[in-house]
Amino acid sequence: MLEDASIAERPREEGFAGVKLSGDVFGALINLSGRRRFTSQRVVLYAVLASMGHEGAAATARETLALFRDAHVTLVEGKGGLPGVFCAQLRDAYFGVLQGDRVIRDFIALAESTLDAIVGEGRGAPALLDELVRTATALLSVLNGLTLVYEEQSKRHAQLQKRQLQVMMGDIKTIAKQARMVAFNAQIVAARAGQAGKEFSVVASSMTLITGEIDDLVHEALNGALAC
Repeated sequence: MLEDASIAERPREEGFAGVKLSGDVFGALINLSGRRRFTSQRVVLYAVLASMGHEGAAATARETLALFRDAHVTLVEGKGGLPGVFCAQLRDAYFGVLQGDRVIRDFIALAESTLDAIVGEGRGAPALLDELVRTATALLSVLNGLTLVYEEQSKRHAQLQKRQLQVMMGDIKTIAKQARMVAFNAQIVAARAGQAGKEFSVVASSMTLITGEIDDLVHEALNGALAC
């Protein structure tokens, strides 16, 4: 079973500051969160099949439950390069209004008890199975809500990156403009210097060409960023 302290308290204490988020990381988080929806329903399905005596169903249910548990721990605590709970919105979804962590841990505990009862042919197996099936719908709603938070955070991150890129490109464009002015003034000085300034004039002309290429690259990058 999941430990309350390791999951519920660690994000509050550490806050996962300085986590390097990227499009690939957000894609992995969304995929893993979405996968919990599939695995949770698979656990219920194979628990039902196990109760009907289908061979191997209980083992498959336990394997699927282990995947479900591991995905949850990864998303909350962080693992394999994924950050865990990294923002206030996720913290609220897991430990606040949505109570995602509690709902998920309760489902895991109930699924384990149900499978134990089914395998051991305990008297409480039918009642536990009924409860597991009944809670599956509520769990699915919570998992959908959690995945939505990841998707919203991914969109916000992409928009932030776009703004940062635009600012950076604007700075580069300003520097290139200043460099072009310096090169232009240098060409004037070189022309006034006559023969002695010819070599300097060549360097100044090259600088003008380079700054022109920089302008073209910045313009292309900005258009690409705005189109995304």
